[in-house]
Amino acid sequence: MDALHTDLYQLTMAAGYFHRGMASRVATCELFVRRLPRHRRFLVAMGLERVVRYLEQLRFTDEQIAYLSALPALADAMTPAFCSYLRDFRFHGDVWAVPEGTPFFPNEPVLRITAPLIEAQLIETFALSAINYATAIASKAARIVLAAGDAGVLEFGTRRAHPEAALDAARAAYAVGCVGTSNVEAGMRFGIPVLGTAAHMWTMAHPTEEAAFEGYVAVFPSAAILLIDTYDTLVGAARAAAIARDKLKGVRLDSGDLGALSVAVRRILDAAGCASAKIVASGDLNEHRIAELRRAGAPIDLYGVGTDLVTSIDAPSLGGVYKLVEIGGAEPGAGGARTPIAKFSEGKATLPGAHQVHRFRDQAGRLARDVIALDGEPASPGAHPLLAPVMKQGARVAPPEGLDVVRARVRAEIAGLPEALRRIDDDPAPGAPFAVEISPQLGALVETVRARVVSGVG
Repeated sequence: MDALHTDLYQLTMAAGYFHRGMASRVATCELFVRRLPRHRRFLVAMGLERVVRYLEQLRFTDEQIAYLSALPALADAMTPAFCSYLRDFRFHGDVWAVPEGTPFFPNEPVLRITAPLIEAQLIETFALSAINYATAIASKAARIVLAAGDAGVLEFGTRRAHPEAALDAARAAYAVGCVGTSNVEAGMRFGIPVLGTAAHMWTMAHPTEEAAFEGYVAVFPSAAILLIDTYDTLVGAARAAAIARDKLKGVRLDSGDLGALSVAVRRILDAAGCASAKIVASGDLNEHRIAELRRAGAPIDLYGVGTDLVTSIDAPSLGGVYKLVEIGGAEPGAGGARTPIAKFSEGKATLPGAHQVHRFRDQAGRLARDVIALDGEPASPGAHPLLAPVMKQGARVAPPEGLDVVRARVRAEIAGLPEALRRIDDDPAPGAPFAVEISPQLGALVETVRARVVSGVG
């Protein structure tokens, strides 16, 4: 049912290609980001799995075709032949992508689609929507996890996002290192640990704080994490320890001076014989506040982060784009000449041809440099290609990766970033201290295409 999760102009162009006899021309499009958002030194690729599921299931129903036929902007093009084409529509293309959890940088393609032109066109909006949002959240979550160090991070943002977006956010956050989510559906759908406590309403619904704590421990003797700041945090900590004793798994602080309160609460818990009880902190947290608490030595074991994470509040949108890079006349896999395509408009130029990214590491295994090259161009010794085949002629080439695989990749990849890229302090200017190169062969092609389209030469 996702076929109409798109912009109207994708459908008008698709209809135009069909009626102009262009539908089966092979096209290659790439999705990339022109520049890093402010405050970001790298991005983490995410959202690919949702795109692949979409491509596998993409269909137009009779109801959807009838609706499109009634749209004034499309009515002229909704002929019986085009309606029949939509009814039988399937994605037949090839997909190459950067694996989920891989750090990447401006102008590096994270998704490459080679398909009949009409198919490559129709999927643009959904691919951008899925990858832009999930990548933005994953990149924000990576900063928060970096700031937390050895402490855990819980994703608590469901109430601050659209229900479907909240699921994508929970998956992205867990993939980059959060230890769990409060979103129960995300837990069931993706196998993410579901964690949480009670809210202040539980305490306020009881005649006393003692009664609230006693009731909660009675119902959840194996999972008693008590919210202790409804009235007086330190009194609440003492009551929690006295009532739950060895059943107390932890306490949550949601307000006040979290640094000072966590120190005092830790003393109270330890003195009461609850040394194993964890301290969970929440309340408008982000990577900067967490870093401050860590520097101050706050004995906080888990940080619950909601709004700032699921909205990526300091960089709430990612400007990924999806552009045609070459076009030919043959079906995918059938050979035939391809014409490299590029834009040269100021600030929005693109690179011609289908591409691969060659990643180089230094002797310590840290990221050294990336080179954008033409697909099929030989790489220098020691280079690792980032884009890998995901679909061939509309079918997966391998089963979906488990989130545990993605989490392991993120952990290794971020550990292999230079320290300058791992910092979370805000740069005064956008961009990261990392330059992406283009290969000499690609550079020469850029000038050839420029001469062809701008000067009319060659």
